[in-house]
Amino acid sequence: MELRLPAPCLVVLIGASSSGKSSWAATTFRETEIVSSDRLRAMVGAGEDDQQAGTAAFSILEQIVAERMRRRLTTVVDTLGFDRGNRRRWAGLAHEAGLPAFVVVFDIPADQARARNTERPRPIPKSVLDKQLSRFRAVRAEIDDDGFDRVIVEQPVALVAPSIVVAKDEAAEDRSATAGHRFGLVINRFDWDEDRSQMAPRLASIAYRAEAAGFDDLWVMDHFRQIPQVGRQWEDIPEAYTALAFLAGVTSRIRLGTLVTGIGHRHPVVLGKTVATLDVLSGGRVNLGLGIGWDRAEHESYGIPFPPAPARYEQLEDTLRMLPLLWGKGSPSFSGTTFSASELICYPRPIQDRIPILIGGSGEKRTLRLAARYADACNLFGRPDVIRRKVGILHQHCAEVERDPAEVEVSHLVNVMTAADRETLRERVELLRGRNMSAEAFMARHNAGTIEDQLDHMTGYQAAGASHSMLAIPDVHLDGSIEAFGEVIEGMHHP
Repeated sequence: MELRLPAPCLVVLIGASSSGKSSWAATTFRETEIVSSDRLRAMVGAGEDDQQAGTAAFSILEQIVAERMRRRLTTVVDTLGFDRGNRRRWAGLAHEAGLPAFVVVFDIPADQARARNTERPRPIPKSVLDKQLSRFRAVRAEIDDDGFDRVIVEQPVALVAPSIVVAKDEAAEDRSATAGHRFGLVINRFDWDEDRSQMAPRLASIAYRAEAAGFDDLWVMDHFRQIPQVGRQWEDIPEAYTALAFLAGVTSRIRLGTLVTGIGHRHPVVLGKTVATLDVLSGGRVNLGLGIGWDRAEHESYGIPFPPAPARYEQLEDTLRMLPLLWGKGSPSFSGTTFSASELICYPRPIQDRIPILIGGSGEKRTLRLAARYADACNLFGRPDVIRRKVGILHQHCAEVERDPAEVEVSHLVNVMTAADRETLRERVELLRGRNMSAEAFMARHNAGTIEDQLDHMTGYQAAGASHSMLAIPDVHLDGSIEAFGEVIEGMHHP
């Protein structure tokens, strides 16, 4: 059973010569992540066993460790690890950089160490090894007080995104409650091919694969240009409801929605008419995501009004009150704070008796209050501990309006990258990460992990009170990405 360590981190190896430190490190970490005193002696001296090169080698080692900590890069220090001053200094550098620091202890029987030493091309003198083995006992007794986050006895480890480590800690051990968990796929980038004529078949392929993998719904962002959190503003991003209409035509089961439509993007009645038409043409498969909007620069660049937040909240509440009237029977009038209508006529009316409305955002005073009063779902942001607290606040708002909290589904939005095994995951990370982004930073940004990692990751959200996970998958256009997460869906539905 492997132990998951959050990446990036500092790992200091402690053990006598021939205890297996270098071999262990090579099985998990990239060569560029391992800082070895032996290798540095070989670089500045006559070879790895050139003791006269030790001072120069350790001087370089210190510079490398300090620089890698400053840049927040995973670093494995492969020395004897016997110098307490060095250990404490390295742990301090890691913590100054905001990184966790771990010690891995290689405690093997003395006879085994001696046997391994004799097999080396250049064994160290027996008396030197015996002194190391004796010194190791004293070091082992003192490292608990050296300031490391954890002392680990040699075992298999894996580097994973920090969020997955946290989720594992917060996940319920029993996955029996996850069978009803739902999953949505958020498509937020469309820069897959330089040839734009390939956007339609590529988008259709993603939709087919999502349906086959067991996703419950597909979501697109409702923006007129790409947002800075995802890409560059000149990247392709199709108009949301046109894209959903296309997706409705190439799918048969999966539900469709926006995550989310900013309340100022369209007149509320025009929005309601668009959504009603899409519901009819999709066979009753539409969800409507709404929010107050946040991208002031986008609005201003297109000349779209962007009033202060209190006014946008008023627009949102007026729309939430009006839409059921528009989608219902007859032609009622509506009088709101920000707009009014003398006749709300909408034909064809939606197929669904009630088109589910999701409110996006985690604002505790107004957003969650509106969700409790009017919505069928809310979409929250953050790690499981944040979700748990927000769910508690949502339930308080539900109690104030005398509504059953079970009527408001809690969803969350998260980046996820999944592969069947660690090697495939590493290859996919290397393929997609930018030249100036470390593998660890990419993994953390996209919560990269294996199928088993993601099962714990999603279970952590379920335990926090979210029953619907909406996933943005960075390699969604590549074969195997959606399918790998399909294994997670299967595991959640059949724990």
